[in-house]
Amino acid sequence: MTPTLFRRAACVATLLTALVATGCGRGGPAIDPILSLSTQEALERGQQLMEEGKYNRAHKFLTHAFESSPNSREGRGALLQAADALFLAGGIDNFVLCEAKYRDFINRFPTSEQADYAQFQIANCLSERMEKPDRDQDEAHKALEAYEELFRLYPTSDHADEARAKAEGVRNQLALSEILVGEFYVRYRLCRAAIGRLEPITENYPAFTDREDLLFFLGRAYLQCRQVDQAADVLAELTRDYPNSKHLPKLQKMLKASRKKSEQEG
Repeated sequence: MTPTLFRRAACVATLLTALVATGCGRGGPAIDPILSLSTQEALERGQQLMEEGKYNRAHKFLTHAFESSPNSREGRGALLQAADALFLAGGIDNFVLCEAKYRDFINRFPTSEQADYAQFQIANCLSERMEKPDRDQDEAHKALEAYEELFRLYPTSDHADEARAKAEGVRNQLALSEILVGEFYVRYRLCRAAIGRLEPITENYPAFTDREDLLFFLGRAYLQCRQVDQAADVLAELTRDYPNSKHLPKLQKMLKASRKKSEQEG
């Protein structure tokens, strides 16, 4: 064999060895070992990994358990646990994915005794994606709607009390967001816009208790719009509910100046 032919044969041999090593030879492509497990085997392994806190790995086994037997009792349980694994793993992407899995569970098994739990978790996935009060509140509104859907569809759910507490937290954030918007309008003396955002807060979020800033900015908005009587009512409420408020001296001074100006103009 000439040197050239020898080199060519060596290259071919090397190439064939590489193909076999990567699964492209006679043995075919490599197979994920998870796929060879039965539904029960994958479910048990997934549950074990969940107990060990290895949620991302558990999700793979639980997903296979569901996909290999989607209509069985084990498969239904695996779908719900796969969603739980994503939720416990955390992170925005996982919260998006787990919401989709919980919705898939309800769509597939609407009469399941665990449907209320899936609805509860849909709301939780959304609330975990809420932005801060000074950002867009679209996810917060969706979360509140999902909690209210739980109360409507499953009023006797074991998760209702916890859901109410979580829903109240979402409402408080929405109220804080409205106050921040109102504060922005007051800062730029857009008093009517400020009043339009601040006045409804008490009615829309009656359980909201941290009303000190709300009253202060609402009082300022009234004064900017020359609604002195309404500002006086707000000041009285602020004095009664928050007698040590840092806002009191400033609002009192502003109200006094506004009244004096009105008298001079009158």
